Amino acid sequence: MTKTNLNRRAFLQVTALAGGGLLLGMYPKAAALAQGPPQAVLVPNDFIRIAADGIVTLTSRNTEIGQNIYNTLPMLIAEELDVDWKDVRVVRPDAHPKYGNQFTGGSSGTPGNWVAMRQMGAAGRQMIVAAAAQTWGVAESECSTASGRVSHKASNRSLGYGELAAKAATRPVPDFSKLKLKDPKDYKIIGTSTVSVETKDIVTGKPIFGIDVKVPGMLYAVMQRTPVLGGKAVSANLDAIKAMKGVKHAFIIEGRPLANDYPNYLFQDPGFESGVAIVADSWWAAQSAREKLEVKWDAGKWGTQDSAELAKKAVELSKQAPMRTLRQDGDVEAVFKRPDAREAVKVVEANYTIPFIAHGTMEPQNCTAHYKDGKLEIWSTSQIPQPGRTATAQLLKMSENDVTVHVVRGGGGFGRRAYNDIMLDAAWISKQINAPVKLLWSREDDIQHDYYRCGGFQFMKAAVDNSGKLVAWHDHFVAFGEGNNFAHDGGFQPGEFPARFVPNFRVQSSVMGLGLKTGALRAPYSNSTAWVIQSFIDELAAATGKDPVQFRLDLLGNTPLPLGQRERGLDASRMIGVIKLAAEKSGWGKRNLPKGTAMGVAFHFSHGGYFAEVAEVTVAANKKIKVNKVWVAADVGSHIINPSSAETQVQGAVIDGLSEMMQEITLKNGAVVQSNYHQHPWLRMSQAPPIEVHFLKTNNPPTGLGEPALPPILPAVCNAIFTATGERIRTMPMTKQGFSFA
Repeated sequence: MTKTNLNRRAFLQVTALAGGGLLLGMYPKAAALAQGPPQAVLVPNDFIRIAADGIVTLTSRNTEIGQNIYNTLPMLIAEELDVDWKDVRVVRPDAHPKYGNQFTGGSSGTPGNWVAMRQMGAAGRQMIVAAAAQTWGVAESECSTASGRVSHKASNRSLGYGELAAKAATRPVPDFSKLKLKDPKDYKIIGTSTVSVETKDIVTGKPIFGIDVKVPGMLYAVMQRTPVLGGKAVSANLDAIKAMKGVKHAFIIEGRPLANDYPNYLFQDPGFESGVAIVADSWWAAQSAREKLEVKWDAGKWGTQDSAELAKKAVELSKQAPMRTLRQDGDVEAVFKRPDAREAVKVVEANYTIPFIAHGTMEPQNCTAHYKDGKLEIWSTSQIPQPGRTATAQLLKMSENDVTVHVVRGGGGFGRRAYNDIMLDAAWISKQINAPVKLLWSREDDIQHDYYRCGGFQFMKAAVDNSGKLVAWHDHFVAFGEGNNFAHDGGFQPGEFPARFVPNFRVQSSVMGLGLKTGALRAPYSNSTAWVIQSFIDELAAATGKDPVQFRLDLLGNTPLPLGQRERGLDASRMIGVIKLAAEKSGWGKRNLPKGTAMGVAFHFSHGGYFAEVAEVTVAANKKIKVNKVWVAADVGSHIINPSSAETQVQGAVIDGLSEMMQEITLKNGAVVQSNYHQHPWLRMSQAPPIEVHFLKTNNPPTGLGEPALPPILPAVCNAIFTATGERIRTMPMTKQGFSFA
């Protein structure tokens, strides 16, 4: 979680606006998200504008991709500013350092803005109160605010914020160490379900998404990329393509080789691949010409890579000494070899296979760019636009000050829009043709040229003593990477639970090379490791004959080892709270279920959120699965800013997780095999279960919840399948073991 410290000198700049408005600018102390680049600092940006008619315009700096952050951040400001939500208008800014950290990801929107945005509103309110007090010649303490008006009860006078805005602009900046924020019992906006300010535009089909952008004189582009990472287009039938109806340009893009195989694509380099660009007067003309395109490729060093061979190599590596140890507590081997019958241990071993999967956002990747006279204008749905602006300027060898990035609403992100590769491609093409151009991917492009959730292989071994206590845990993680470098977002967090709660605990790793771009997908790391860890914990509970809920509670009840340096361990009491809540709401252990129907439980801590989930599942004789219902219990701190949005985010995360049980990306001759939703499916509406969400409010700062709700659903469903059938799912997608959704 990122905390932005504000002080009186570094926070507000006040200037009078034409028409008597008030403009408040934010100057927070330099800070950067842990996930962000070292140079990502907060610099001057505008957040509040009050017009003479009392209408308040608030800036929401984070990209909206369906998580409703476009409402959430202004709600925080409006609450402390003490205005009615009906009088608020919301705008999104362009990408620029002056707007500070425009990072959308890591469930960081709420924790990263919880204090800063409320202080923003409180400071604005205090300046307006000061203006009213000066106008009336009374003490500020005698004034009160409500619904965008300042009142002086003793004299029965009141003024609207719009009437005071010009004078407020002349008032001194408040001392932020003395700012008094609202008592939560007085909240009118925070904690109230608020419909997205863009809902009407969405349901009426207004052109608000990136795919809708149009600019005068715009052409349309498609790009046939190298099917193998690092490959190169050698030649193509460009003359034939240029002769086709509607085609204006066709040319080879040589691309740019990456400095190494495993860069941090998020911030260091989004990649600039070789391929063939076709530009036409309509997207359909460009795409139709593409179907006639003939390209000779040099596949490069990854042209023979095959998923089946990678799986075989992983098994071989698992039988060899691990390349390195990531964590070691106690003496695992001594426990596994313990001969004394009175201290007999039951050893359980299991191997889990994690597939690569694609993001598959509903709106395919797109970007509109216009290069003219040394200036570049971009319309992007990027989750992190500022690094894209920087990378684009570097690619085109131009000043970053000459690049303007307009941020547009995205139709889903899940981490995919954090990678700015399409921004580079669109900008490059626009410069080559000296005209505005929209580069739009097909669904096949989207599936076959993603930054994939990285796969891996977990070789697990654990021991429980004859009292049913987990006493040793070993994990040999065969991953992708090179040397000590994991592929991007393809590593393992050695402090993941049950680390610290098992006295003898070891995580080791081996790596093998990979010619595939990998990256963050909703709940990075956790979306796969939670399935492995919580499934394996269930195996241990079964081996001891203990109830799965009780086994977890007992494990969390162990006295944990101290936190290591820079470790963020879970708070056992908070996790116990959500497990008990999920068990209570689902009727765990109290319901008589028919044959073939069972319940499964799992929990996980990630991105600051504590989540436990119970799934009731029915499995037919043909292995068709129906998830009857899911209960979610969550602890994301003291306040839920927008309850309806929070509930839908959790429900969406559960649907995402269920979909991942069917998904897989595989390689053949270095290229991705899957091409569309028929091979990389999503849960159908008819397959979606009722999802009941419960929030356990605790005295902790609010955290994000768009990601931590996802990880527990996969193991919860798999554990229910085991209880119903006796068959454990250790390989995803579950179709490899014959299971599928009904």
